[in-house]
Amino acid sequence: MANSKSQNKRTRRNFHHSLQQVAVDIDRVRKESTEIRDKGKQASLVQDFSSSANGVLKVKNNMVGRDDQRERLLEDLTRGYSGEPKVIPIIGMGGIGKTTLAIEVYNDAHIRSHFDVCAWATLSQQHNVKEILLSLLRSTKGGTFDMNDEAELADMLHKRLYGKRYLIVMDDIWSSKAWDDVRRCFPIQNKGSRILLTTRNNEVACYANSDNPSLHMSFMDQDESWNLFKSVAFANEALPLPSEFENIGKKIVEKSHGLPLTIVVVAGLLKSKKTIKDWESVAKDVKSFVNNDPDEQCSHVLGLSYNHLTSDLKTCLLYFGIFPEDTEIPVKHLMRLWMAEGFLNFENDLEGEAEKCLQDLINRCLVHVSKKSRDETKIISCKVHDLIYDLCLRQVQRGNLFIMNDILFEKSDEKKAQINDFVFDCDPNHVPSVCQSLSRHNMQPFKHWTGNEIDKFTYGLYRALLTPGHHQLRDDDNNNLLKRTRSIFFSGFFCSNFIFKSELIHFKLLKILDLAYMRIYSFPLQILSLIWLRYLALLCPSNFDIPPEICRLWNLQTFIVRGYTPLYITFPEKIWGLMQLRYLKLHKFHLPNQPSVSVDKARHMSFSNIQSISYLSPLCCTKEVLSGIQNVKKIGFNGDQDDYESFQKSGHFNNLVILQQLETLSVRKMYNWSSVIYPVTFPATLKKLKLYRTYLSWSYLDVIAELPNLEVLKLMPNACRGEEWDPNVCVFAQLKLLLIDANSLKSWKATNDNFPVLERLMLRSCSHLIKIPIEFADINTLQLIELDSCLPILAESAALIQQEQQDLRNDPVDVRIIPSRCGNS
Repeated sequence: MANSKSQNKRTRRNFHHSLQQVAVDIDRVRKESTEIRDKGKQASLVQDFSSSANGVLKVKNNMVGRDDQRERLLEDLTRGYSGEPKVIPIIGMGGIGKTTLAIEVYNDAHIRSHFDVCAWATLSQQHNVKEILLSLLRSTKGGTFDMNDEAELADMLHKRLYGKRYLIVMDDIWSSKAWDDVRRCFPIQNKGSRILLTTRNNEVACYANSDNPSLHMSFMDQDESWNLFKSVAFANEALPLPSEFENIGKKIVEKSHGLPLTIVVVAGLLKSKKTIKDWESVAKDVKSFVNNDPDEQCSHVLGLSYNHLTSDLKTCLLYFGIFPEDTEIPVKHLMRLWMAEGFLNFENDLEGEAEKCLQDLINRCLVHVSKKSRDETKIISCKVHDLIYDLCLRQVQRGNLFIMNDILFEKSDEKKAQINDFVFDCDPNHVPSVCQSLSRHNMQPFKHWTGNEIDKFTYGLYRALLTPGHHQLRDDDNNNLLKRTRSIFFSGFFCSNFIFKSELIHFKLLKILDLAYMRIYSFPLQILSLIWLRYLALLCPSNFDIPPEICRLWNLQTFIVRGYTPLYITFPEKIWGLMQLRYLKLHKFHLPNQPSVSVDKARHMSFSNIQSISYLSPLCCTKEVLSGIQNVKKIGFNGDQDDYESFQKSGHFNNLVILQQLETLSVRKMYNWSSVIYPVTFPATLKKLKLYRTYLSWSYLDVIAELPNLEVLKLMPNACRGEEWDPNVCVFAQLKLLLIDANSLKSWKATNDNFPVLERLMLRSCSHLIKIPIEFADINTLQLIELDSCLPILAESAALIQQEQQDLRNDPVDVRIIPSRCGNS
């Protein structure tokens, strides 16, 4: 702008007129894009999430068809056998249902009780031995394993399996080398053990199993195909099928070649189509693929389903391509990334829109549910079939929505490792000898690096997403590429060290910086220049200070700091300036009171959009802090002995009543909570309560029973102290799920009147409890009793309840027995 006053005014006026014209143009483009999107939605008839989600989530993941193969496999897995562990391969082309069959038998109650240890690992074409070992260990022991030594992991797995009858599932194994790399971890002395392989390669099956017959999965016959199609396309239809729809559906099934993935994807597409014209149109498209071989047909059908998605759903589906193949993705993580990327339209309810998008992709059978919450009302994690993953990668390579690049750091000596220059590289044959200057190295669009190639580099891999370019890349385009980079994720080895600090300032428009698996020992000040950042995740092994300038990140929606005990972070007062913040999660942290400001400024110094915050120090339960997060729906508190002593006389937990939107509360390590703050006034809106090491008296639960909307109560290890729970007259009026884990309970005198609508009772590691109240047989809503690592006599008690319900001609409760992970029960 000009320096003189007269020119200054004229320039301001011209600039103002220009901005007005920009606003007009934006409104026009928005109107046109809305019309296009609405046309797309009319074509695809996107269902409302609120009406469809609950019905879909309650559907059991049972197979349709394949009964004979399932029974044969169950027999092969449990038949008496005295030799070395028996290897059983399931062979078939992609999409034919190998994994679905394996999951079905793996989760079978008879299988879970027959084997002492069950473990599952999903492989990919470029397998990583360390990841396979970690997957098997996690499924046998739970928890996290941070060691990087492959031999140590192999030894730990061998010891875990030794002397036990085990079932190992190696899903989607591609090569004989993958089998050789892990077979030494499986003890050969364990009689009756089984190893189940799924593979597309008959040579791999023969190599791993030369003596025993394999299970070859064939295409479905006409009846099986039609039953599978109906189970998806007409899942929510209670009335008889209209004959016109049934006729078209059967014609589609006839052309499907009996390939399950093709059938369910087409059925998922048609489920949202409500007119005969739409069905006939899809049937015509499917018919055009019948002359191709099954592999090619499946690819075309997946493409057909993709093309019928709205632009929003296409973008959300393609985002699965940024994760490693076969990754089980936490839904909360996925949704927060969608929000940060700007994929969702309704800013007032981003979470609701994200749930709707995910549910629609699930309804169309493009995304599969991996895990659900214990009450089966929420999806915990999801994944995509590897054929759909390939579709995502092909579409991403076209670069219409975003471009995916990898940033790699080469191996270097200690001196070179101190250099902060970095390398963008896309040539798999190019391993640079020294760290090259960014200004001298070309970054080309899209390269998918394999695990073995990443081994050549010290610091692993960063994955970057870029907005599409409008011209061909040239040698001097690095500055342009940096400005177009919108997201960076660390995808290398767990717990690598961070060497990326000084380069961050070049990524001016960055929205996502996910370094949750890269150690950082101090807050990188360079991040403070990324004012468009919406998502920030860090890994910090020790305490560090958050600078006051954090308020510059005024667009931040998600802030996560992973760490190790006793990580404790104190935020500066200016943290309250992050008005867009929706998710704040750390191991333990302290929020200061809101600053004293004028009424006008106070509106800009609170977390008005906050949805979830954890884990706060209990010392933050002041009215000043809670009034700044009063819209929060989920909150967690984490204390220690010092907090307990400071908190003893405060009674601040009664301030929780301020949180009138609160639905979920978690309390950890409060040390004799009831003696500190008894009684407590909770928000009446509370639906879920989780307690861990609070050492409450069992009688204190009478207070909790008064919560009018409480549906889920999880009593984790040492949540309560004492050996007897006698609820007396208290009634958990809305409680649907009760979990009791590792408590000293011996005697439980509850009745059906105490839990009138209970649906799920889960007891885990209750090593003293010998009886479930027989009155639970009179709870008409009871669907499941799950016993995990409990005494055998407790299973007999559950069986009595099951028999009593049968005698009363009620639907008998499902009793699931999970053996002790230590093999003691």
